[in-house]
Amino acid sequence: MDTFESLVRAEFTPKTTFLNTASNGLLPARTVAALHEAALLRAEGRPLTPLHEDVEACRAAYARLAGVPVTRVALGASVAAHTGLIAASLPEGAEVLTAEGDFTSVLNPFHVRGDLKVRAVPLERIAESVRPGTDLVAVSAAQSADGRVADLAALRAAAREHGARTYVDFSQAAGWLPTDADAHDFSAAVSFKWLLGPHGAAFLVVPEDFGGLSPILAGWVAGEEPWDSCYGPVAELARSARRFDLTPALFSYAGLRRSLELIEELGVTAIRAHDLALADRYRAGLADLGHAPLPAPGSAIVSVPGLGSRQAELAAADIQVSDRAGSLRAAFHLYNTPADVDRLLDALSG
Repeated sequence: MDTFESLVRAEFTPKTTFLNTASNGLLPARTVAALHEAALLRAEGRPLTPLHEDVEACRAAYARLAGVPVTRVALGASVAAHTGLIAASLPEGAEVLTAEGDFTSVLNPFHVRGDLKVRAVPLERIAESVRPGTDLVAVSAAQSADGRVADLAALRAAAREHGARTYVDFSQAAGWLPTDADAHDFSAAVSFKWLLGPHGAAFLVVPEDFGGLSPILAGWVAGEEPWDSCYGPVAELARSARRFDLTPALFSYAGLRRSLELIEELGVTAIRAHDLALADRYRAGLADLGHAPLPAPGSAIVSVPGLGSRQAELAAADIQVSDRAGSLRAAFHLYNTPADVDRLLDALSG
C-alpha cells in the first residue's frame, strides 16, 4: 500500500520552493499526463467521448468530497459566475450579509445589482450580525488574504434562527478542510487551488429544490438530454443541478478528474494534518524571528503583516509566496515539506 509520502513524491516535482497554493496549486503528474492525452484526442481527430465522461466523473468526485448527492452539483468556470447566478435570484431590496475584505468573486455580483442591501462586517462578527430581514449570508470558508477560517457552524445556526440562507465559497478550503456543503444552501469552489486541478473549472452546490435559482445561463448542456438540445430552445431542462451547468472546458475536466482521484486517495483528513503541521511549524519559526502572523488558528494559510515587500526577493531565490496588501502570504499543501518551511524561515532571517 502506498504511503502518503510515496504517493506525493511520485506525483510532484517542483523546481522551486512552492508555498503559494492559495494562488494556484501544483499539477500532479497524472493530471499532466491526462491533459496531454486530451490534447492528442483533439489533435488526432479521435472521438471526444472520454472527455465528456471525465466531466461527469468530476461531478461525482466533488459530490463525494462535498458530502452531497451528485444531483446537487452544477459545473461552471468561476466562482464569480456562480455568485452572479445567486445574486440574480434575489428580490429587489434583499439584504446580503458579507465579511469585510472577502474575495471579490464572493462579493461583487451582489454589489453590481445596484438594488440589493449589501452589508459588510468583520469576519469574526458575521454570525452575530445575522438579523431578522437578512436574506442571504455570503462568505468564504477560509479567507484568501490571511487564511482566517469562518465559524460556519455558528453562522449556520444564526442563519436558521433568522430564516436566512447561506452561501459559502470553499475555494480556499476544499482539499484540506472538510467540506460539509450539505449544511449550506449554496456553496462553490474553484478547482485550481487546493484541489490541484487546471484553471477553468468550478463547482456549485444548490439545494434539491434549486433554492429559487433560475438557469439564466442555460445552454444546450443544461438540457435533460443535452445532445437533443442543440437547436432551438431547450425542450426540457435537466431535472438535476445540471440545469445550471455552463459548457465545460473539456481539457480542464480531463485533468481535474485525476487530481480529484489523488485527493481521494490521500484523504482530506491526512492532507489537513500534513498542511496544518507545516503551518504550525512556520508560525513557531516566525515567533522565534520576532514576527507575528495575522491570527488564523487551524489554517493552512499564514500571512505576516509588513513582510509583503520581501516577496520579490524571495521569488528571486526560487521561494514562491504572495504579497497580499502588504502581508507576506504562505500557503502549505501536501507537496510541501518541513525543509520548505525552514528554507523560507532562513530567507526571512537574513
